[in-house]
Amino acid sequence: MTGPLDLRGDFPILARKVNGKPLCYMDSASSAQKPRAVLDAVMSAYAEDYSNVHRGLHHLSAVMTERYESVRGIVADFLNAEEDEVVFTSGATEGINLVASSWAAPRLGPGDEILLSAAEHHANIVPWHFLRERQGVVLKWVDFEPDGTLNPQAVIDAIGPKTRLVAVTQMSNVLGVEVDLAAICAGAQARGVPVLVDGAQGAVHAPVDVQAIGCDFYALAGHKLYGPSGSGALWVRRARVAEMQPYRGGGDMIREVTRDAVTYAAPPLRFEAGTPAIVAQIGLGAALRYLDGIGLARIRAHERDLVAHARAELAKVPGIELFGMAPGKGPLFSFRLERAGSPQRLAALLDQEGIAVRAGSFCSQPLMASLGAKALCRASLGLYTTRADIDRLCAALCAL
Repeated sequence: MTGPLDLRGDFPILARKVNGKPLCYMDSASSAQKPRAVLDAVMSAYAEDYSNVHRGLHHLSAVMTERYESVRGIVADFLNAEEDEVVFTSGATEGINLVASSWAAPRLGPGDEILLSAAEHHANIVPWHFLRERQGVVLKWVDFEPDGTLNPQAVIDAIGPKTRLVAVTQMSNVLGVEVDLAAICAGAQARGVPVLVDGAQGAVHAPVDVQAIGCDFYALAGHKLYGPSGSGALWVRRARVAEMQPYRGGGDMIREVTRDAVTYAAPPLRFEAGTPAIVAQIGLGAALRYLDGIGLARIRAHERDLVAHARAELAKVPGIELFGMAPGKGPLFSFRLERAGSPQRLAALLDQEGIAVRAGSFCSQPLMASLGAKALCRASLGLYTTRADIDRLCAALCAL
């Protein structure tokens, strides 16, 4: 494939109208739309091959197990990891909760610290609050710079003798600024502190190499990667697996159960109790194959072009206030426009023009408090976004 990306035809939903206007979807940071390749994979899994996975001896179970387990290898390749280090989850939220329950809860006690940035999503805050409430763990915070960047040295300097884990986002879902994870992980590793990365936003916009990053846990969400909701994965460094207890009990995660004892399956199945989201994970595999077919470098170049165009055009909107405008930011823009009223009212006005943006606190209330805002509007771009979409958004904002 050569030339500029023009992928709108791959996404059937983008052909529809909203309020009589062609849909302009700018809420990809919340959840991305799905290409036909993913829709076809999901439909064929249900219509042609569906059965439960593992243990079944009949043909459909074998076919479905092969389709399902092949995704583990696709995810491993996407992360530059080994298959047995990839735990299937329902998304980044479950992945982080798994680490909190399986690794942190048995190991941390009163006074132990978990270091967080102030730019974290609630999914990477609330599970640690559980440990604060129940076990006396202390949450320690690092603020970001005025332009939205997170200074890696500030994170490293905040690591103290009681720090047991650093939990940090790869990219803020409000500010869109990429974090220098490799520097943070190198500093934490030198101090013997493991690092968990919330990759829900970052995995969509930047190549992921967990070996180069140097983290211990990496959580991703399939629905932001153009895959189905309910799909996702947690990568666990092999050295950490032995330190983790099973997360939930049930089928598939056991080797043998008697009245008096239980033995567990080898990882990663040890952490995957019950019938999984089979078709959702197959859809995730299709999404990652779709992205690979386009080429991550081409997608990144396309998004950088969109960011540059959006920066220039949004700056021309009278009265707009933009947040997180550091160099190298990802393709999402949080803003407010006082003359349009509240962010919620602004989002409703844009919806009347067929433009879908999000308004609110974006599940990042500590960050919003730091910004001095209860709510903002956010326009987040995807690989199907065009310059014309950005022009349409800016024209609608100027007309208000």
